Amino acid sequence: MKDSYWKDKLDWPVFLISGGILVLFVIMSSLFTKATSNFVHKGFELSITYFGAFWQVLLLATFAVGLFLAFSKYGRVRLGNVSEPEMGYFRWAAIVITSGLGAGAIFWAAAEPMYYFMDVPPTMDSSIQDKSTAAIPAAMAQSFTSWGFTAWAVYGAVSGIIIMYAHYNKGMKMRPRTLLYPVFGQKIENNKTGSIIDVFCILGAVAGTIGTIGFFGFQFSYWLHSIFGIPDSLITQVLSVGGLMIIVTISATTGIDKGIQFLSKLNVWLALAVAAFILLIGPGRFIIDTLLNSYGVYLTHFLEISTFRGDDKWAGSWMLFFFGWFIGYGPLMGMLVARVSRGRTIREIFILVSIVAAVVSHLWFSILGGSGLFYETKNSGAISGPLSDNGLPAAVISIATNLPLGTILVVAILLLTLIFVITTADTMSYSISMSVTGEGDPPKVIRLFWVVIMAVISIILINIGEGSIDAIQSFIIVTAVPISIIMLPVVWTAPKIAHDLAVKQNIVEDKSKEKADHN
Repeated sequence: MKDSYWKDKLDWPVFLISGGILVLFVIMSSLFTKATSNFVHKGFELSITYFGAFWQVLLLATFAVGLFLAFSKYGRVRLGNVSEPEMGYFRWAAIVITSGLGAGAIFWAAAEPMYYFMDVPPTMDSSIQDKSTAAIPAAMAQSFTSWGFTAWAVYGAVSGIIIMYAHYNKGMKMRPRTLLYPVFGQKIENNKTGSIIDVFCILGAVAGTIGTIGFFGFQFSYWLHSIFGIPDSLITQVLSVGGLMIIVTISATTGIDKGIQFLSKLNVWLALAVAAFILLIGPGRFIIDTLLNSYGVYLTHFLEISTFRGDDKWAGSWMLFFFGWFIGYGPLMGMLVARVSRGRTIREIFILVSIVAAVVSHLWFSILGGSGLFYETKNSGAISGPLSDNGLPAAVISIATNLPLGTILVVAILLLTLIFVITTADTMSYSISMSVTGEGDPPKVIRLFWVVIMAVISIILINIGEGSIDAIQSFIIVTAVPISIIMLPVVWTAPKIAHDLAVKQNIVEDKSKEKADHN
């Protein structure tokens, strides 16, 4: 590869502006740690206050549009300008689901239901008492909402239609700005508006990924201390991130067809093994009963929970936080879905991204989180105590150690967490690289650059303190404000593109032509 190759591919304005803002954030965090944290958290609060309701409507509208398209005649439309899928179903599903779940599949699956069990959400019946039997399905149903059908819908279930059409049918570059191709046409390819859109979307994904990597450093260090007695120190935290990113670097050099596919499939098989073990050896009956009861609450009160507006402080800390997180990642996850879904139909993409991925999330939450609830009800404080004292990783360890062969299970979950975070970092570095080059297969050097820069920033923020990691995690919620505005037109432009493609593929008749012939 010639040295000039990647330089020619790079969108320098987008690259320099997005990179410059990240560097500025690190500098401000270093020099004015408390002030920067306060500034971000104030932006977080304003975002929740003024855009929370909009996000709720956007998620519901996106899901409703996708549901209509998938299960109408438009569901048969094949995307990507090819006649058959490029990737097998299992590999395709593994990449989409593991990339979307990320490390949240471990930390939040163990902790979120327990938090809601300890303090029943205001979205539920006010007569339900904290830590009661009735609080179990209520807690799980609220967790299902955070990782539910509407949240997953913004991960490319509908926006992928536009990105794939613009890239594969119209020859536009694979960038976030293609989401607004139906609004601006080809001129979005080379104007300042397009560059601004790319910057916002990149910042959202980078902030979220850096936050995840940094958070992993703190939690993995705690786990190593709890399991193996290794000191929970700054050195351990930095080495944890360094080791993680070495693996990500190796994977990033192999691309989407090897490294990402291999990690995703490994993720799935290990998760299935852990899930099967817990179901068979652990409280399987309780988990199944909890899943069914919780789904009843979730589906029965789906709209009521999704549109809850009674407590901004609670919603901002929980439900709207997760909604904003999904929106912040939305465009780049949509690009990833578009990249791996070529040849799939609208129905296949929607069912996988918005239905199957959500159901898999709910199953996993029921297995890991449900186990925690089971042991908590048998021995009050068994899980909630460590969670309150030491945070999310303590809850995971407590659940595992209460299960048979707990020590082995702890190590298996630790390995699973590691692979989940690696997959997230790998897929996001790939998507970010697509965003700054417009290439479906971006140059290795660009992918490696984003891996290294996210690792370095994570290590710097770890050195500054946990507050800086919290701040950059909150920053993705701030970026969700402009990103949600960018994603709004998808609700009405995706159906139009679906119709145009349906006409070209002879799935529906061209009414305008029919009317002209009649006249």
